[in-house]
Amino acid sequence: MHDYRFPQLLDVKQAYQRIMAYIHHTPILTSEAIEKIADCQLYFKCENLQKVGAFKARGATNAILKLPPELKQNGVATHSSGNHAAALARAALETGTTAYIVMPSNAPAIKKAAVKSYGGKIIECEPNLKARETTLEKVVEETGAAFIPPYDYMDVIEGQATCALEMWDEGIPFDVIITPVGGGGLLAGTALTTHYVSPKTEVYGAEPKGADDAQRSFKAKEIIPMENPNTIADGLLTSLGQRNFILISKHVKDILTVTDEEIIAAMRLVFERMKLVIEPSSAVPLAAVLANKELFRNKKVGIIISGGNVDVSKLPFQ
Repeated sequence: MHDYRFPQLLDVKQAYQRIMAYIHHTPILTSEAIEKIADCQLYFKCENLQKVGAFKARGATNAILKLPPELKQNGVATHSSGNHAAALARAALETGTTAYIVMPSNAPAIKKAAVKSYGGKIIECEPNLKARETTLEKVVEETGAAFIPPYDYMDVIEGQATCALEMWDEGIPFDVIITPVGGGGLLAGTALTTHYVSPKTEVYGAEPKGADDAQRSFKAKEIIPMENPNTIADGLLTSLGQRNFILISKHVKDILTVTDEEIIAAMRLVFERMKLVIEPSSAVPLAAVLANKELFRNKKVGIIISGGNVDVSKLPFQ
């Protein structure tokens, strides 16, 4: 096992102080209509209202602000199909450096447009992990940019951990907090903060059945990478990161999976009842709560709505 130094509660609090001026303190909203259906108390942490429309703004900003100046001068680089790409491009713009973003050719147009709007330089590649990584290596070699990984990176995890910190600052005694899981940065960060602040609270991950590597890895106690994921939740296609997996194994109660039909139904519910624009990945935790009512009945459940970057001309429930 790797000997990592994971962030302490003080590190997470310092990260929050560091990024505060660059991000939104997002609201927690409730819905009586959805609570009736779910049979529990639900508190939605609305990271769809975050800068760049996703929680990723936290980790990317923290990572760039922690880079020593000599590493920042040639810019930063990453590979990402979406929200981390936009978050890094914006954080680079805000802190006066350049972002080089390797994106798969099939990344959603809305996400490419976001990267461009923040001045990010897009380099396209074939839509597979190998192509993403080799293209990124080339970019780093040519530009000297500092690589900021999307999730398997301590400063990113530390930044994502600030989301749960804000939730706990609200004084709600959550019994459970549940987040989506793709690469695992949000889930790992949430589990870490919750472990420090309220160790009795259970943290769950939720993911699509068509991209269930986190659940399979969690059960097998070793990383099982995802082959050919297939789900409407395009933000959750990535396989679990090494550092994230260690934190998740230690501090997460369980990982629940849901079908694309359940994801679409939950997404529609949030649109109709809460009037919130959310992306399919964000609907996964609510779908998991609705599919496992016995597990959450009468509990106070915090749900992190991870992002709202969806192409509204292609809503799955139209």
